[in-house]
Amino acid sequence: MSAQPSDRPSTPHRAELAALAEEFFAAKNAHNPFDATLGGVEGYAHEVPDPSRAAALRHREEIRGLGTRLAAVPAEALTGEERITHRVLQQLITNTVGEITHGLSEFSISATIVAPQNAAFSALAMTAVDHEGVDAYLERLAGLPGYFDAALQRGLDAAAEGRHPLRSGVDAAVTQLDTYLAGNPAEDLVLKPLRGRPEFERARSIVRDGVRPAVARYRAGLAQRLAERARPDSAAGVCHVPGGTEGYADAVGRFTRPGLSPEEVHRIGLEAVAALREEFSALGGKVLGIPHPDTVLSTLREDRSLRFGSAAEIITLVDDALERARRASADWFRGYPIADCVTREIDPIEAETAPLAYYQPPGPGGLPGTHWINTLHPETRFTYEYEAIAFHESIPGHHFQIAVAQTLHHLPLFRQRATAALTAHVEGWGLYTERLADEMGLYSSDLARFGMLSMDALRAVRLVVDTGMHHYGWSRERAMAYMRDNTATQEANVRNEIDRYLAWPGQATAYLIGRRELVRHRERAQAELGGRFDLREFHHQLIGHGSLPLAVLDEVVTDWIAAQ
Repeated sequence: MSAQPSDRPSTPHRAELAALAEEFFAAKNAHNPFDATLGGVEGYAHEVPDPSRAAALRHREEIRGLGTRLAAVPAEALTGEERITHRVLQQLITNTVGEITHGLSEFSISATIVAPQNAAFSALAMTAVDHEGVDAYLERLAGLPGYFDAALQRGLDAAAEGRHPLRSGVDAAVTQLDTYLAGNPAEDLVLKPLRGRPEFERARSIVRDGVRPAVARYRAGLAQRLAERARPDSAAGVCHVPGGTEGYADAVGRFTRPGLSPEEVHRIGLEAVAALREEFSALGGKVLGIPHPDTVLSTLREDRSLRFGSAAEIITLVDDALERARRASADWFRGYPIADCVTREIDPIEAETAPLAYYQPPGPGGLPGTHWINTLHPETRFTYEYEAIAFHESIPGHHFQIAVAQTLHHLPLFRQRATAALTAHVEGWGLYTERLADEMGLYSSDLARFGMLSMDALRAVRLVVDTGMHHYGWSRERAMAYMRDNTATQEANVRNEIDRYLAWPGQATAYLIGRRELVRHRERAQAELGGRFDLREFHHQLIGHGSLPLAVLDEVVTDWIAAQ
């Protein structure tokens, strides 16, 4: 992809590309305004998604129409960032059409981060009420009953076609919803953003008369209409559902790169797990005096002295790690004018089934980026893991990448905000920075470096168990056993991780596949440039163009090497 073709692009082509970029961004946000909120996009805080199949098919046709128009814009007539925009848009359109066509989310019932109830509650919790306005929040609240009713109908429609959800996922969702409904209505989590405001009583009426009854209907529908014929754990993966094998192959391509097969992903995972066992052995011998990887893993998992005593200890450790990373970043990155990053605790209702942490981008009205941390049951959480998690989620990980993208105002908005849709680059960068943090001297001790290995092992195991369940037909228990045997993660997190992969087929494969590509680019750039290699500028190529499909990132790095 040459950045300097001989002919300047014609004005009509450039204008059409700009229009397509704008229309795509608007269409995606209108279809899922919860994602818009989670991505820090303003103007959608009053809306809820329509999760019906009819709405998805309408959206697919709209996106296909954009793809037809994009195909009429010749990429060879574009230069630099405009050509990159063309390639990124082309891939995102293909991904969107494939995702809707295969419809794996239609029969995904769970208590995980992608469940309808968690998507709604997270979007409400992250709405910038002061900036978007209380009326917008109230309108969104009022739309939740229709949202939950449509989500249930989508699952019933899929089941009527023989595409049944997983029973353990249904049971987990019912348990989670029971916990929500058992809570004091006056203390409902969706009321928190309006507490102390004049509109609080109005919001409480909406929740009492509309939202909670809708959640109860959704819960009853899951328990009474979907649970009985739901799939057992022995048939956990989507390969046991009509069309699931083809849908999973498409998902792996979407989350990594087109053409990468589940078989190849599985093989890469097995090799990575074997290599990490050698690293555990080496570090275990140095720090613990234990050279055998199985003993190292069991010690890390079972030694009670390696657990936290309180939620406050977790927050202090994470904040200290974040501050060390801030101070060291100037030697490894350009100075970027980005928003700040803060640490917050995940709400206890969500925390029972939530991951260890996740990142929320800076939002409208100057809101900082947020590193959300799971501090529930601190006595079960490992002290050595949370530094690596902090570097991944905040600085120099997701916060640097995503907050920097938001400053790239010369790019179309979809490229400034297209993070969740380009998972391999985004999560590959997060995983890359866990090892980079070691180069930067950010880990506080050799013991803390076990967190780097532990997180690496989790991502390597993901390749094996995700493909194992969804492509090779592994049972849920077999996948959990494999994770227990090859990581140090605690039992509750083993369950949460496996259930997340079951609810979100293919997504877990993105992390290590993406990191491998970034490492490959760095190694070839160093080899080709020798003394001219500048790591700060190389890192800018990885995060200075927004999130990219892996094939496009390859071309960007190739052009940069040639330009040096």
